[in-house]
This record gives sequence, C-alpha cells and structure tokens, in this order.
Amino acid sequence: MRTDVLILGGGSAGCVLAARLSEDPRLTVTLVEAGRDILPDTPPEIASRYPGRAYLDPRNIWQGLSARYAGAQRRYEQARILGGGSAINALMSNRGAPADYDEWAALGADGWDWNAVLPYFRKLEADRDFTGPMHGDSGPLKIRRPDDAALSPFVAGVMRTLDRQGHPTRPDQNGPWQDGTFRGAVGQSDNGTRQPTSLVWLTPQVRARPNLRILCDHPARRLLLDGRRVIGAEITALSGPLQIHATRTILSMGAIHSPAMLLRAGIGPAADLQALGISPAADLPVGRNLMEHPSIAIGAWLPPALRVRDDGEHHEQGVWRYSSGLAGTGDMHGAILSRSGWHSVGQRIGSIFFWVNKSFSRGQLRLSSADPQAEPLVDFNMLSDPRDLQRLKDAIRIGAQALSGHKTVFPTSYTPRVARVAAPGRWNALQRGALSALLDGAGPLRAGLIHALITQGVTLRSLLADDAALESFVRANVGGTWHCSGTCRMGGAGDPAAVTGPDGAVHGIAGLHVVDASLMPSIPCANTNIPTIMLAERIADMLKARASLP
Repeated sequence: MRTDVLILGGGSAGCVLAARLSEDPRLTVTLVEAGRDILPDTPPEIASRYPGRAYLDPRNIWQGLSARYAGAQRRYEQARILGGGSAINALMSNRGAPADYDEWAALGADGWDWNAVLPYFRKLEADRDFTGPMHGDSGPLKIRRPDDAALSPFVAGVMRTLDRQGHPTRPDQNGPWQDGTFRGAVGQSDNGTRQPTSLVWLTPQVRARPNLRILCDHPARRLLLDGRRVIGAEITALSGPLQIHATRTILSMGAIHSPAMLLRAGIGPAADLQALGISPAADLPVGRNLMEHPSIAIGAWLPPALRVRDDGEHHEQGVWRYSSGLAGTGDMHGAILSRSGWHSVGQRIGSIFFWVNKSFSRGQLRLSSADPQAEPLVDFNMLSDPRDLQRLKDAIRIGAQALSGHKTVFPTSYTPRVARVAAPGRWNALQRGALSALLDGAGPLRAGLIHALITQGVTLRSLLADDAALESFVRANVGGTWHCSGTCRMGGAGDPAAVTGPDGAVHGIAGLHVVDASLMPSIPCANTNIPTIMLAERIADMLKARASLP
C-alpha cells in the first residue's frame, strides 16, 4: 500500500492532521488508529457532556499500561479510540498562560511564542460566551461555560467563599492570565454533547474525501527505515502484518506511544537501545523530559441541597487559579467539582482537585523490551523536585480553608482503590448503593464512617497538625492528570535535549515527524488537549506549505 502522508495514531492531534492535510486534493493521506471508531453509533458515555464514565470502558483505553508516580506503580489510562483523549477526557478547554509559550520559544522551539500560537487557538474554537482578539468565533470546537441554571450549589458556594478569602471571581478562564476563580471553559456542542476530534474535524464530509483513508483497529507495529530515512510503517491488519509506504510518516500516538515507536526503530539513547539488542539509527534523548501535572484532592460531604440537580451535567464547573510564590502567576490549579464520580457515592461528595500547573519534576520513559506489544516503562518521578511537593502540601492546607464551611471535609485522591470502586458492575453497584444509604442515614456518625470506609483512618485534622504526616500522605497519594507530555521535545538541531525541530521533524531522520503532546518543551498551565490540537493545526499548516511535499 502506498500513500503520500501516513499518520500513525488517530488521537486529538492525528484526526486534526488528517482533516487538514487532506484538504489538499493532491495529497493522499492515510490515518491509522489502534482503537475503534465511534461512528456510526457514538456510545452514550462518549457523547455525554458528563465525562465520568468514558474512561472506565476498557475498550477505550490501553490495557496493561501503567506508570510510576512517586514510588507507586499504578494503571495509567490513555485513550485507544479514534479521537484519542478528546473522546474520553474531561472536556476542559483551556490554553495555559502566554508565558508558557514564550518559554517554549526560549527553550529552543523557535516560532512557538504566544503571539505565534494565539491565532491557532482562535482558529480551533468557536467561543459561545466571549468575543474579541483573544477568542475565535468560527472554529470547529464550541466552547462555553456553565450558566446559572447549570452551576451546582456546591460549586457556586465554594466560589463565593474563595471570593471572600481574596480569590476574586473572574469571567473568562481563557482571557487575561490572572489569578482568581472562573467558570470552567468546556468543549461542548450546541446540543450539549462531547466534541471528539474524530467527529468535529473528521466530519462525514471530510471522511468522504477520496484522498483520505482511515484504518481503525489497526495497531502500528514498527517503522520502516531505509538507512536514516523512514519510508513508512508496518501495521497489524486482520489478515496479518501490512506494510504502508509513505513519503512522510507522522507519529501522533501520544507522549507515551510515540516515543516508544521511535525507540523500537532505533531512534533514542544509544546505550539504552543497545542493551535491548536494538541497533541505534539516531542517538537522541527520546523518552526524557517526561512531564505530568501532579495532583491531590480534598472532598466534602454534600447534603441533598448541595448535590447536582442534573446527572448529565458536566462536573468540573469551577476553576481556581492561584500563585504559590514558587513559580509564576497561576502556577496552581484547583478544579472545583460538583461531584467526585458518576455513581451514587460520587454524587454525595464534592471536591477540589488540585494540581501543580507549572510542575518542575521530570521523569523518563524507556522500553521494557523490543516487542511492539510490550508497554514501555513509564516513570513520572513525581515530587522529585521539592517545589512540587511543597505546593501540593500547601494545596491541602489552603483547600481546607476553602471548604471550612462544610461539616465533613477529608483528604482524597484518585487512587487505584477509588478506580476499582468506580468500575461498572453489579457487585460494585450493590456496594456503592449500600454505602450511599449508610452515609445518608449516619447523622452524627457520618464523619467516622467516611474516615473508616473512604479515607481508611486518615483525617484532615491529623494531616494539618503534623507536617510529616501530611508529606507522607501526599507522597503516597499523589496522582496525575492524564497530561503526559514532553518526551520528544522540540528544539534546535544542536540542542542535546531536543528530539525534534520546531516543525516536529525528527532530528537526523528524514521523512519522519512527531505531532502530539510529546513535542512540548515544558508543560503548559492547562489541560493539555487544547494545546495539543493547537500544535496539530499549526504544524499542518507548516507541512502544507512545504514545497517538498508532493
């Protein structure tokens, strides 16, 4: 099989690239995705604007993928479905700080400063609430904030409390970069549904283009190299291995699987590759600079009057941005959640989910073996920088003040135990129903029941009274935010920390690009989906402008 452009990975970036590059009728474009399509019948948990169940379906994620956080190894959910993270994520549609992109340029990603990327943030969106030079009005992705009717009593109350405590309520999360609280910017269609890139960019009209081929349920196995040029890839079809030859191959498999594909092709740290019996083709720091936003949370029991009124409503309704004093403005993020899960127990718990917006710890990704079916070894090395640890400890303290008006407040996090309880199934449903009934009827015994069954004896009071206990809790319970990035960092050809150039081209290897969150030199102060879409939009324009592209 032959194509001009071969895109491996149909996630947030891959779908955008396929749509934009196939706009040129002279190009044949093939998009390959390991997971399933979501057309013609989009599953209701994916279409819903409440995103709490889509990532629980094992068909939607890579099974067997795990990561080390701050010592503990846990499952790490990454999308395996056309649309990638945009099909199962939290729908949050924020960009980060202008300083994030100026930092990219300062780190060697020439041409990626704020003034250069803002037009592409505007291009991808149609903001339904705000206009002006910061916003787009005709892009594929509709963005809106919860109105008064949708805002939960819990979230509204927390925002009022924070305003009184010196964190002013501001109108626009994607407006001027300021501290304060905001109604969260959510990617939500005019019909109130999710907008995966596989539906919004790959519309039926785009899918009907004769020069675009989409292959779902076709995992990529390996790159095909001719010396130091990539000439395509081998993928897995129903009939067996299938080779696709291409003038240009683009990896858009995400910040875990894109570097893994490079490493198996001999593109990466030479010594590591030789130890696995892989002949190096290019000695590059692939898999280094692995980044995530470390997270922790606190929850509050919600009496009936404070619970969500609409089960289908989005839950991350409030955003609290504040500065720790250890980094720049807005280096901390608190998502104010109207409920902590899709199920009956989650509906009885509101929470503030904190993460370090500007994290400094760096991890590493390595191959476990040369087998294309073996998941790589992922170590985020979280909290290795003491500034990240300190900020999460302080988040617990400041969060306790924000929730001080609630009777039962307790520390929490998205741990494997929480994930097991949230999984669908009859037995889990029975357990959750019984626990919900107990909590509702416990009265003065409720706090003790929560601490016995949910926090396993850990109380907020004990953590606030003992710094060592607080540090131990944060280290044991730190989580991520599913914002992995940075493993194929952009930078100049002479930069020893860079894998790719500012256009995503892999240094020293012809015919090969990476376009996904792997490229980010530093992690932005944002959910990474919108910045990833922006990367794809901008690099698609770069590639279409290339005279060398047929």
